[in-house]
Amino acid sequence: MNKQSCRVLPSSWWCRQKSLNSYCPSRTGESQDMRAIQYNRFGGYDTLESATVPEPVPAQDQAVVRMTLAGINPLDNTVRSGKLPAAAVKDFPIRPGGFGVGVIDNPGGSDLPAGTRVVISGGRYGVGVDGTWADAVAVDPEHLLAVPDAVDDVAAAALTTGAGYLTAYLALTELAGFTLGSAVLAPGVGGAVGQGGVEVATVLGASHAITTATSTAKAEQGRARGYQVIDLSQESLKEGVARLTGGTGVDIVLDGVGGPLTGEALGALARGGRLISIGYAAGPHAMINVTDLIWKSASIHGFQFARFTAEQVNTVNRTLLELVENHRIDPVVDRVFPLDQAAEAARHLSENGPFGRVLLKM
Repeated sequence: MNKQSCRVLPSSWWCRQKSLNSYCPSRTGESQDMRAIQYNRFGGYDTLESATVPEPVPAQDQAVVRMTLAGINPLDNTVRSGKLPAAAVKDFPIRPGGFGVGVIDNPGGSDLPAGTRVVISGGRYGVGVDGTWADAVAVDPEHLLAVPDAVDDVAAAALTTGAGYLTAYLALTELAGFTLGSAVLAPGVGGAVGQGGVEVATVLGASHAITTATSTAKAEQGRARGYQVIDLSQESLKEGVARLTGGTGVDIVLDGVGGPLTGEALGALARGGRLISIGYAAGPHAMINVTDLIWKSASIHGFQFARFTAEQVNTVNRTLLELVENHRIDPVVDRVFPLDQAAEAARHLSENGPFGRVLLKM
């Protein structure tokens, strides 16, 4: 490699050409520091602090990845707010971030060589161990997947952040009994599960792939991308589903919204339909009409990644990367913030209802 293609970046001894195809490994034998975002107490956005910390020391077989982009997920806010059981969260300081794209610096026990562009696939990063909101992160080899050359960093980060596409694929194929021609409702047009659910259902051959919007402006954004969107400011969920499906209802609901919408979505199911409860962006408490379960012979299932193996997760993420490469799904990015604006990025995701993923750039 031509040494002129390398430059030293603050807090990091790595570089890549703009094409993302060339890589300069980190210097060895030197004590190095890096940038990271972390917090030392539970609370609001103000607990997120920029810090200069030692670079990660990998455990046996772990790889070290130099991050390019990191994703922001609603779970990051849940953890920071102290809403998870104490046993599920590492000791302070906590470094958020369960998703991201980077370059392998030290392969450790990975079969992928140094310089490989990778996505973080699975794991408990940002919760049980240090996360991706940093210049570098130590990663177990089974949680790394190579990014195809035709997929750029932004698309790869948008695909995996929030795990909406992964969740939708696993929920539809492993839990919901999806078959060719099933009608699917994935509420929340701007969210990871809403967008991922619509696009994955379409690829799998759904007869209808429907989402919802809480405003006409959001509905128009979704329709511009070819989504079937119910504008909840203009009609009820039940009315919209009946209109789009000719009165038959949907076979599957991928519910990443929760709150009052859960009961409404249950009422929009066809006979024998299934609601997969995935998230609770609108709140953890729902009121349902039990006759929607009884008379429709419907069912509700909870979704957890813990039921799937690392290999299952990797297999689906490989499939999804191929779908991005072949332009069959198109992950959306709402906004990219610099790392030192992580607190504002977290607030934006939580309060502004963005249309697409929110990322941090290293």
